[in-house]
Amino acid sequence: MRITVFRRLMAEEFGAVRAEMLARDHVLSGLGGRTVEQALAAGTPAKEVWQEVCAAFEVPAERR
Repeated sequence: MRITVFRRLMAEEFGAVRAEMLARDHVLSGLGGRTVEQALAAGTPAKEVWQEVCAAFEVPAERR
């Protein structure tokens, strides 16, 4: 998954402003205690990050 696709999915699911805030500020244990931005910067694949976001926020399977 490309990061642009990841960012589009985040915006569609949470709204553009909230998606940016979550990516910047919300620490996810499934990402090793990092934020989305930190995980992506460290080289974690966008698909893996998306899966962790979906699990943390209980995104329904049809939107994953």
